[in-house]
Amino acid sequence: MKFLQTIRFDASDDHVFETAAAPDEWAVSGAFAFSHLSSEEVKGKVKQAFANGFLSLGSFGRSTFTSVAECSDDDLAVIESSLAKHFVENFGAPDEQAALRAAREEASFILDLCSTPLINTIFTVRRSFADDGQIKEQFRTIQAPDAKPAHTRIWSVVEDK
Repeated sequence: MKFLQTIRFDASDDHVFETAAAPDEWAVSGAFAFSHLSSEEVKGKVKQAFANGFLSLGSFGRSTFTSVAECSDDDLAVIESSLAKHFVENFGAPDEQAALRAAREEASFILDLCSTPLINTIFTVRRSFADDGQIKEQFRTIQAPDAKPAHTRIWSVVEDK
């Protein structure tokens, strides 16, 4: 299986998101976090998170970039459990069972999104409100230069000194 993990090329996420994701956290689209907002309410750092931030499942911060990574059954269980707990604690899910069903739907969407791209393919998201007020998402990919599936990390971030 493959799933998205956060990746950071520089420290810009620290400046544009209220909470930036750490590198290597599992991630989902996270569009659900904006479903209660109108386009007029999406301003400032919330606007940046809405427009192009993935939601990480460790810190529950946002990341501009994610990459496709291998995901085990155990990893998927942690992803679903973490997201279900987040739904109960932060989004008013009525109970753990309902939250787990919703978490599995979110995870399934990402599993499907990652089924074809190669490991280390970079994803970005662009979100907007459609004319009917619904959230519209467009995903873009950046393929590794040699187009071969790498089994080790090919991207790293080095802090400026």
